[in-house]
Amino acid sequence: MPRNSTLVSNPVLPITCHAWNADRSQLAISPNNNEVHIYYVDRSGNFEKKFVLKEHTQTVTSIDWAPKTNRIVSCGQDRNAYVWNFDGKEWKPTLVILRINRAATCVRWSPNEDKFATGCGSRLISISYFEKENDWWVSKHIKKPIRSTVLSIDWHPNNVVLAAGSSDFKARVFSAWVKEVEGKPSANSWGSKLPFGEPLAEFSPSEQGGGWVHDVKFSPSGDQLLFVAHDASVTVVDSTKGNSLSRFSSKDLPYRCCTWLSPTSIIVGGHDYVPLEYSYVGGVLKLERSLDVQQKKEAAVSSAMAKFKTMDLKGTTDSASTSTDVESTHQNAIGEIRVLSDKEFSTVGNDGQIVLWP
Repeated sequence: MPRNSTLVSNPVLPITCHAWNADRSQLAISPNNNEVHIYYVDRSGNFEKKFVLKEHTQTVTSIDWAPKTNRIVSCGQDRNAYVWNFDGKEWKPTLVILRINRAATCVRWSPNEDKFATGCGSRLISISYFEKENDWWVSKHIKKPIRSTVLSIDWHPNNVVLAAGSSDFKARVFSAWVKEVEGKPSANSWGSKLPFGEPLAEFSPSEQGGGWVHDVKFSPSGDQLLFVAHDASVTVVDSTKGNSLSRFSSKDLPYRCCTWLSPTSIIVGGHDYVPLEYSYVGGVLKLERSLDVQQKKEAAVSSAMAKFKTMDLKGTTDSASTSTDVESTHQNAIGEIRVLSDKEFSTVGNDGQIVLWP
């Protein structure tokens, strides 16, 4: 069961993205507008809004919070990304030179936090790093063979290999080695030759294509790549076994997000409103269970006048049959999952809720 089904709620606007700081005492969200809201969390689970970051001019699409350097990076439909630094009193933005002409869609810090990747609608991935001489963030582009909008990205634990999912029905693995900020990389299970932008692998959700790849995630070891697509499929690629694929095609509505909770436990969520747990053991994907306990909503007792009004408007006196409430914690699609520990994760959705799941 969720520990607290509604930590932050906005009944009008969906929450498009969220990110936690290192000790989980602060939370950054974007309520589907051009702002980033930062909340402080006390031990009782109460949330208090402390800061509103307003540098973006259009909707913020993605946020990531670096646990070591305590820097926030955000990107948006205004084609910009900002790195936010806290000076003890307020958060100050630094503009990033992304050099893109379409909306930025997703952003993630690398494990060493010396660079970050931004996906966008310009059919490319922008890898940004800091130039001390000029005191700004500059970018390099990974372009080929991406043919459509990049919807998701994730870093390998080695800080070099990068995965991306896009709306051209492909999940891809690239080298994102930047010689200006790091030493020469060593070979790994995804490849040995790692010049910047080198395509290392390409996969489809199914033999027929399968739909947009909404989310990608490397396993804790980095040897497996997980991705979910619009055909409600879950795929795991094992690079230690010749990039062998394990697929599970569900009958659910499309999945939009996924993550590894452990080397053998996978969490996915999407348009069915509930998070699901899959297992990956011995190269086999298996659906284990739904993590939401669904409960029927009790119909409210209405007055005689209200019953007549309901019959006039809806043709029935049964308010339950016309209710828009669903039997789940989230009342709309789950858009993003964040791991808090190996025993807890959080989800945000189009219903304006943030939910913690032990």
